[in-house]
Amino acid sequence: MNKELTGFVKAWEAAVRKSAGPKKRANSIFTPMSVAHVDDDDDARHVGGEVVSQVEKILPSGDFYTGQWLDNGPHGQGKYLWTDGCMYVGEWQRGGIMGKGRFSWPSGATYEGDFKSGYMDGKGTYIGSSGDTYKGCWVMELRHGQGTQSYPSGDFYDGEWRKGLQNGHGRYQWKNGNHYIGQWRNGLFYGNGTMMWSNGNRYDGCWEEGLPKGNGTFRWGDGSFYVGVWSKDPNEQSGTYYPSGSCAGHLERDPQELFSVDLVECSVCACEKVSIYPSQKSLNLLEGDKMSKKGNDGNERTRRMSVDARISNYSSEDGSYASYDSSRSPQVDNSVPRVPHLRLKAPKRQGETISKGHKNYELMLNLQLGIRHAVGRPAPSTSLDLKSSAFDPKEKVWTKFPPEGSKHTPPHPSCEFRWKDYCPVVFRALRKLFKVDPADYMISLCGNDALRELSSPGKSGSFFYLTNDDRYMIKTMKKSEVKVFLRMLPGYYKHVRAFENTLVTKFFGLHCVKLTGTAQKKVRFVIMGNLFCSQYAIHRRFDLKGSTFGRTTNKPESEIEPTTTLKDLDLNYIFRLRKSWFQEFCRQVDRDCDFLEHERIMDYSMLVGLHIRGMSCSDAVTPSGYSPGAQTPTGNGNFDDGAPRLSGVDVDHLVVDPSRWIQLGINMPARAELTVRKSCDTPQLVGEPTGELYEIIIFFGIIDILQDYDISKKLEHAYKSFQYDPTSISAVDPRLYSRRFRDFIFRVFVED
Repeated sequence: MNKELTGFVKAWEAAVRKSAGPKKRANSIFTPMSVAHVDDDDDARHVGGEVVSQVEKILPSGDFYTGQWLDNGPHGQGKYLWTDGCMYVGEWQRGGIMGKGRFSWPSGATYEGDFKSGYMDGKGTYIGSSGDTYKGCWVMELRHGQGTQSYPSGDFYDGEWRKGLQNGHGRYQWKNGNHYIGQWRNGLFYGNGTMMWSNGNRYDGCWEEGLPKGNGTFRWGDGSFYVGVWSKDPNEQSGTYYPSGSCAGHLERDPQELFSVDLVECSVCACEKVSIYPSQKSLNLLEGDKMSKKGNDGNERTRRMSVDARISNYSSEDGSYASYDSSRSPQVDNSVPRVPHLRLKAPKRQGETISKGHKNYELMLNLQLGIRHAVGRPAPSTSLDLKSSAFDPKEKVWTKFPPEGSKHTPPHPSCEFRWKDYCPVVFRALRKLFKVDPADYMISLCGNDALRELSSPGKSGSFFYLTNDDRYMIKTMKKSEVKVFLRMLPGYYKHVRAFENTLVTKFFGLHCVKLTGTAQKKVRFVIMGNLFCSQYAIHRRFDLKGSTFGRTTNKPESEIEPTTTLKDLDLNYIFRLRKSWFQEFCRQVDRDCDFLEHERIMDYSMLVGLHIRGMSCSDAVTPSGYSPGAQTPTGNGNFDDGAPRLSGVDVDHLVVDPSRWIQLGINMPARAELTVRKSCDTPQLVGEPTGELYEIIIFFGIIDILQDYDISKKLEHAYKSFQYDPTSISAVDPRLYSRRFRDFIFRVFVED
């Protein structure tokens, strides 16, 4: 029997090599083995009371299997070879391909990595027959999530994928040294992005369907640049050309050369097509004396799911696939019950778009015109070593903007106004220090997209505006705040330059718009970074000061939105940071508080934002402590916008990557432990931990740092001290405020 089987295998291999074409295998795929029957005690082992044996099977279809066998199918480690030359070697579960394995094609292409229900799914590497290589995340045999792609041409892509195409943020580098960094959609440049050529040319701005479209800036290698609205149609193109100092007197360049010359050789390569997917290969397995044709999930399959259906039916329970009709039964372990605890609503986009007819529409136009003028104005290269004169409060530049335009300003549809730049050299240096590209800055603030006004002003009476890309926030200021800021500007500059991981607000510009005519209205405003600018939805946000008086929102749970800013007495978590991050966090909080105390600043707060891992939407979250072996809370719902989407767990698994950019207070993986306050007359600032843990991405920073302990705050302190506990109120001496703030923060943030 053994001799007959060995001879059959050799003849079968010869037939496979012949059908595989020119790529022949040098060695025999299988070594001769004896057939072990199910009742051979020496070769059998027991799993859950059932017998697993080592077998070799030549199937009536001509396919061959060798490996571990349980009941009527492969289970454990095994090798399956099809007559067309395809082969799988790896883990099996109850007759289906499940676990880690390697699939190879007759062409020489291979995939090595994770499999689920017969699909390439999880992390894995595909190497095509031509050298095309993808290493990263897969969902149902599609590149989906974070991954790198090397092309036979020498090009390279590193970034996000969706449904097999580049989608999200990514970097593409051509063999000749050109590269693009920015947003993608369906395999094309789409959104904000930067293209850099090896000859020194560079385009920063908006893209659509792979081409510049909308607001952008093109810089030539000699330093000259063109700012405006871009389009392949010359009739839609408009903008201003700024020559460099070295090319004075030269003819103005043609911006349309970007389309006709620069982008000609910047095409994106296509990925190699897979001839047949592992899930499409039928497993012809014996069931007793009958032959049944089964799919890789071990169940009969009448049709193959579409791409959209496959992704939308991905289950977060165990990583397998939920059934899409009665003909396919799911392999889902339902033994772990869901314990919904935290109810989260779907995050909504903040603010009201300032469109024509809005009361602040003209103010927005004036602001954008002023910023474009201030940032785009030619200036000498900025050094980070500034003279003391640059910080002089009298160091400001006034510019008049008549509607008809002037020698230095463009015509505009708004009323006449005057524009003031405070300490322009200092803020230019700050933008350089914070690595803000001038073109990106202008596009965010002055692009085609309007600003958004937040629904309600802050307690101080200031109004807040967000840029469309959420990168920057604009806050209106009182004259007293401007004076405080200018006074502390030298110390602020020195502090942020010395400590790269500082948690204090990043400021990029201080300006004033003065309307002419009868109104004579002055609007002062500061431009600062938005702490919550991220691809992660913010599910909870807190403003923490360490005081108790008036520090609650007094809203029932049903009225709390993801955009609601909760306060100290609403906080029901402590945040656990890993040791290295926690130590750096403590050091930086101490440094920042010392700086603010030295500048006589008080009433600042720690703004905290939480993205609950496993929740890309509304519905319930389960604490990780409730699910054995699982460290990520899971959501049981999706946004129903008609589009197929992955579950929250899968989005986090694919998007959150250890190699991604993480900074103190930005994109930090951590854990939040639920707390409960005791019922007592005195408000308990920090509750008792319950042991219920949630995996989170946390954001935090120190905000509202422009309030000094002036006469009004001293009076507020004296007045409230008569009525309430002096230690419970916010308005206290900067030294006491700093100590109380640190004590509270170091109770809320702990080492994991």
